[in-house]
Amino acid sequence: MGLVSATEMLNKARKEGYAVGQFNINNLEWIKAVLTAAEEKKSPIILGVSEGAGKYMSGYHTVVSMVKGVMQTMNTTIPVAIHLDHGSYDGAIACIEAGFSSVMFDGSHYDIEENVKKTREIVKIAHAKGISVEAEVGSIGGEEDGVTGAGEVADPLECKRIADLGIDMLAAGIGNIHGQYPENWQGLNMAVLKEIGETTNEIPLVLHGGTGIPNAMVKEAIGYGVSKINVNTECQLVFAAAVRKYIEAGKDLTGKGFDPRKLLKPGVDAIIDVVKEKMDLFGSTNQA
Repeated sequence: MGLVSATEMLNKARKEGYAVGQFNINNLEWIKAVLTAAEEKKSPIILGVSEGAGKYMSGYHTVVSMVKGVMQTMNTTIPVAIHLDHGSYDGAIACIEAGFSSVMFDGSHYDIEENVKKTREIVKIAHAKGISVEAEVGSIGGEEDGVTGAGEVADPLECKRIADLGIDMLAAGIGNIHGQYPENWQGLNMAVLKEIGETTNEIPLVLHGGTGIPNAMVKEAIGYGVSKINVNTECQLVFAAAVRKYIEAGKDLTGKGFDPRKLLKPGVDAIIDVVKEKMDLFGSTNQA
């Protein structure tokens, strides 16, 4: 199966009451880890790529080529979307041209009129090529790859204005943040989430900052229409911890010297475990 837009997988998830995981990728090892877990769990999957990660991997065309190459070699059978995460207007256009199957235009830092204008333009361009579009209202708290949000709670009426533009999924700030949650975090605003779901005619909703949210709260959010959940920080943490442990044990030195394949394998295995665990939690296992 080749790359697909995220529209069909998310509409199915919304209708049937589960969520599809978006797991951000940063290099070849992460691509292999996420696809390995998704294939094992027979779960649809969204590979998130930030603009910074795209630049690190030498450009969006390289990202698409790597993902397609890995999928072909692995004989991937589950639906896979490559999705621009928190993209600028120019970044979304570049990803559309590079062959991404899904893009996010994050206009939450603009006033609502500008957000509407730019989102409408991205929808027109992307949909002409069969590419799904995510938009955002109310910035997500915390910092991820240079994108900082104050953690706003979205206005349901503004969410409706954006949803009515024909987007395929909507990210709305409901108290969620990127990175690790502080001890005094007040939790997700479920009342606002419920209202947004009702106001936007049951469009698939997106929960950013999936790391650290209690499982019960995740399941409740899915019940209110969250159909896509983004996980990044947890994968970063387990990858770094596993590689660090391997280095500290002195196992990265072999008779031939430094071997990056052995060094990175513990991190890859750790990501695979996290992704599989999240797919079970989100209910996407065996939904491909």
